[in-house]
Amino acid sequence: MTDEDRRRVPAPGELVVRKIPFEFPEDLDPCWKPDEPEWSHMVNGASLTMPYLEPFLIDTMKEALPLIEDDRVREEARGFMAQEGQHYRAHRRYNEVLKANGYPELADVEAEMQESYDRMRSRRSLAFRMGYSAGFETMTLGITRWLVEHREDLFRDSDTRVCSFVLWHMVEETEHKRVAYDVFQAACPGYWMRVLGVFTGSLHVIWFTRRGYITMLKKDGLWFDWRSRLRLWRRAAQAVRAVSPFLIRSALPGHDPENEPDPRWVRDWIEGYARKATRDSIPLIDTAGSMPVPYA
Repeated sequence: MTDEDRRRVPAPGELVVRKIPFEFPEDLDPCWKPDEPEWSHMVNGASLTMPYLEPFLIDTMKEALPLIEDDRVREEARGFMAQEGQHYRAHRRYNEVLKANGYPELADVEAEMQESYDRMRSRRSLAFRMGYSAGFETMTLGITRWLVEHREDLFRDSDTRVCSFVLWHMVEETEHKRVAYDVFQAACPGYWMRVLGVFTGSLHVIWFTRRGYITMLKKDGLWFDWRSRLRLWRRAAQAVRAVSPFLIRSALPGHDPENEPDPRWVRDWIEGYARKATRDSIPLIDTAGSMPVPYA
């Protein structure tokens, strides 16, 4: 294979497993957007869920693989599992820094999540778990569009390492946006189970995200500060406003995530990465400017 072949831009729907060694130094500040600790901790709370949610998604999809007859869907499922494996390992490294830098109480929230996902593995049917997986992946489409299109407001003057890490994850969520849906349809289709999964998967992750950021805000002495609470509610309202249309559309008969257009910034990121000569690192996003994709 030539260097030119290796730098080929992936076709739409083609999954690329990017093993990017994001660095989270020991002195990284958990309030990575200094003027907005509430937003920092909302993102930190979401990160806390990933090493428990994403192994659950991987295990569920692995169990569904023998039921898939379509070779394309089976191959995409394997790519999905590989990408999610990279995600949760990176989030686990980041979360260890959070706990070491002032928030050891987060270990209690992690224990609750482990118990909750273990219970779902043992008690819930594959159809329910696949519906949950497809439902959560639907929510990420709304989150991605919000984070990307409002990145200057959300990430300006923030720690570039955290911003670059979060948006990389969102790029790959867009890249595999239809895989969980396709696997669900191939392995255990059913309209009502899919709709149940949309709301169950979304609300379950939101609940534990909230548990995480409340724990951190209490530790900071901000949870009962009314000004802090207003800033938190503002960001939460923005998130709900961004995600709600995606959840409503996904609950309609005939919904297909393929019909949701990809943000241009996401496509530019994917194309820029594909043309890099070196794949084991990425340039970080400049959070002081308009935040274009970090490729010349």
